Amino acid sequence: MTLNMDYTSPNTQFTFDLNCSTLFKKDDCNYINVMGIKELNTLDNTSLLDIFLSKSNVVEPHYHQNAAELVYCISGEAVVSLINPFTGELLHFPITPGQVANVPQGWWHYEVATVDCTHLLAIFNAPTPQVILGSDILSKTPARVLAHTYCLNEAMLKETLAPLKPMTFIGPPADCCEPSKTAPENVKGAMIAPANLAPVNMAPVNMAPVNMAPVNMSPVNIAPAMATANMSPYMYQPAPQSFGYQPMSVHGYYGQPYVQQSYRQQPYAQDYPAYPSAGTENE
Repeated sequence: MTLNMDYTSPNTQFTFDLNCSTLFKKDDCNYINVMGIKELNTLDNTSLLDIFLSKSNVVEPHYHQNAAELVYCISGEAVVSLINPFTGELLHFPITPGQVANVPQGWWHYEVATVDCTHLLAIFNAPTPQVILGSDILSKTPARVLAHTYCLNEAMLKETLAPLKPMTFIGPPADCCEPSKTAPENVKGAMIAPANLAPVNMAPVNMAPVNMAPVNMSPVNIAPAMATANMSPYMYQPAPQSFGYQPMSVHGYYGQPYVQQSYRQQPYAQDYPAYPSAGTENE
């Protein structure tokens, strides 16, 4: 039971409609609803996010400083990616309906929908999920600090990060104009532009005939060499997907033993930001 809860009070809540609690909305197919103890006061150490995504949309890279996250796939398909801080590995876990992926507390991670109409449920072992977003880290850290720290061009870095908005939550943003999509058009335009070429006077060259004596070349039988050559057939490699990585097979990840190691929690108190109304669109 919830501590310090008066279960005889008329204000006691036992049900809640997540449809009335939108955390973030990109469009009608990509949005997140939230429920914690602020929405349902009889919750103890549980909260959740109800996540809806269309293909190639991403719950941006982030971490939860106060809770682990259990991601359950209700419909569609997604890949949950995380960095294991103990091994330094970036791992990818594809999940389909009925499957889960667990993200330990404080681990950097993100989710990508690989089909339309993907519905995920993220469950936390905390009364209110707290979060540090990648968009906040990049947009709030001064460009001069990033440039100096990682030996980058500050002017180019500022230009690159200028379109980045804090609290992106679901990317890419609705008004995104990806450079990878505009670059081919620029290249195409450059290729078809007529070149300014001056005519060249190609005077005939007086070349004396050369006596090319026939060369006695014996025929060479190359069949044995071709027969013995170890030539593997060419295998077609599919092009990478538009969102930048190849989902990995579920086999080889599920069933791996996980050893819980001690993890020192750093004190931090930043809840998910509150939005004024459930129907507000944020871009």
